[in-house]
Amino acid sequence: MSPVLSSTARAFGIRRRRARQSTATLFPVSPYATSPKPRVGDAPGGIHNVHDDVGTAAVAGSGGSTSGYTTADCPPPTSREAAPHGLTGRADHRTQEAAVPLVGIARLAACSPPAESHRKSAERPEYFLLPVKSILNKCDSARVPFDWTINPYRGCEFGCVYCYARYTHEYMELDGGEFERKIFVKKDAGPLLAYDVAHKYSYASQSSGGEKPEHIAIGTATDPYQPAEREYGVTRACLEELAQREGLSISVITKSNQIVRDIDIFKKIAERSELSLNITITTLRARLARLLEPRAPRPDLRVAAVRQLREAGLRVGVSASPLIPGITDREGELEAVAEAVHEAGAQWFFSGVLFLMPSSAKQFLPFVREKFPRLTKQYEEWYAKEAYAPEKYRKMIAERVARLKQKYGFDSRPQRDTQRTTPCAQMKLGWESATTSAAL
Repeated sequence: MSPVLSSTARAFGIRRRRARQSTATLFPVSPYATSPKPRVGDAPGGIHNVHDDVGTAAVAGSGGSTSGYTTADCPPPTSREAAPHGLTGRADHRTQEAAVPLVGIARLAACSPPAESHRKSAERPEYFLLPVKSILNKCDSARVPFDWTINPYRGCEFGCVYCYARYTHEYMELDGGEFERKIFVKKDAGPLLAYDVAHKYSYASQSSGGEKPEHIAIGTATDPYQPAEREYGVTRACLEELAQREGLSISVITKSNQIVRDIDIFKKIAERSELSLNITITTLRARLARLLEPRAPRPDLRVAAVRQLREAGLRVGVSASPLIPGITDREGELEAVAEAVHEAGAQWFFSGVLFLMPSSAKQFLPFVREKFPRLTKQYEEWYAKEAYAPEKYRKMIAERVARLKQKYGFDSRPQRDTQRTTPCAQMKLGWESATTSAAL
């Protein structure tokens, strides 16, 4: 682990279907959906409002708002620090003409020094050390099933072309297109999380009437098991801290089979707290997955990870989100994912239609025009004014998912069984009640 931080896949066949109009899609089926060419593109998915890690409110998602940032403990950027990319060695690479005083997370990001990396590839991203003040971030949206989030990194190397989380780089005054090229490593994760849990977390959430603990979701705006984790270990540091507590409610979501590395620590957490693990698999077609999720592990490796986690006795489910209209919604596509993960032992399964925020649309729509030109007009009509696909289409997909849940006996989401736990004496001080009403 870096000193800057604290403490064969099973093959399965997929029957090929003739390219034809799916009964479950309003889009024409593109020939590229069956034989795409690999492309290096853009990161993961979700929708939520969170307080950022410098202690200020940063709201994302449809219908949200943004409040002001506090001043961070970092000197203002100099003209050199504000110079174009490649001249400074720091994260801020705005032009001098565009330079304005920075505050909050943007100011911290501009002052973040490069993080040492052992990777030599010219294709690797730039890594920076982000000196955050907090690791546990408050969620203020009733639309999501968690009270707190932990995102060990900012940015994600997987480069998923549909990624909703690009807006998080815009809060740092960086273009959303830099999301997979500039990765920020949060420093001192373990000690910060220890403090946060002791002073922020509540074992009696308001949404449960005080009967259940607040829920912590790990990996909502970045993948906690992206390649950076092998070098910097921020996710592992957080898990080690959580393993020392009891009575917590925790979930993890990832696209990486690297999650199996931490089976040992997951077992320790599961003995003392409620833990659910989620692996995202949007398609089983390896070539299509490489086009949509350029640097994420192959789908078969993720299915194998589901099996391995279940064999270890852990609670595991699968997210097939986002379902991408006209690309991953053809007849049999979602059904193949559901069947494969059922055989691997997944206990729950869910999927939602693509949510396209402006920062994501700026990356995704040009991708559609290039790779799926037949879908361009439909996407422009559907997503020109709204971040969501039409209600009629979303309802149709929801019904399709419901049928799969019934067929395979999937739960909709992991059931939260943990009741309020009496904390250890040294953990009493500073707890605060939840201020959100997020319900699973």
